[in-house]
Amino acid sequence: MGEAIASGKPLDRIYVDTKAHGKNIDDIKKLAARHGIPVNYVPVAKLNSFNIENHDGCVAQISKVQYQDLQETISFVVESGEAPLFLILDGITDIRNIGGIARTAYCSGVHAIIIPERGVGALNEDAILTSAGALEKIAICRVNSLMKAIDELHLNGVKVLASEMKADKNVFECNFKEPCAIIMGSEEKGIYPALMKIADDKFKIPMKEDFDSLNVGVATGMILYEVMKQRIK
Repeated sequence: MGEAIASGKPLDRIYVDTKAHGKNIDDIKKLAARHGIPVNYVPVAKLNSFNIENHDGCVAQISKVQYQDLQETISFVVESGEAPLFLILDGITDIRNIGGIARTAYCSGVHAIIIPERGVGALNEDAILTSAGALEKIAICRVNSLMKAIDELHLNGVKVLASEMKADKNVFECNFKEPCAIIMGSEEKGIYPALMKIADDKFKIPMKEDFDSLNVGVATGMILYEVMKQRIK
């Protein structure tokens, strides 16, 4: 496994038995940290469920998508002469929503989707199928901290806006022509408060009837088509 990591083989994450120890395990952890590959500590029953013989307390899951470096992606978009448009997914675990969001994002001109290492649904074959292949076409930036990712966006002059149903401003009152990133939170918990605090602005989708919330995939589509409407020349 160490050779696979060192060679740059795309790995989604590594599962390690909570009771596993030894030099090989320590070396794999260090390599994973160096290459930005998440390590999940799980009971041995989880490892056995992969039906891999002689896993020695460690199983790597091959990535179905190619993750991109955030700064390199920002620089590429800027150098192409376009105003960056990013989508940040916070706590969205339903792969059907993720697939649908990726499909809409690709069709509406989003340059990259930013996801955290943990707390987001796996970008597996089912997610790719739901996205109709969009997850393989749009840039995906996986970061170890969304807080740090927002700091990096700010340093590059990218404004960060949060979708919040209790916000005062309506979505069509925002200026999406400028470089921006949009945070979408889960339907159950919304956006993590610390992320909301460092966002530059908040907006809502107005609703005629009082209701808890819109489906996050549907809401994302409504927002991104407002963005596209503003950006179409």
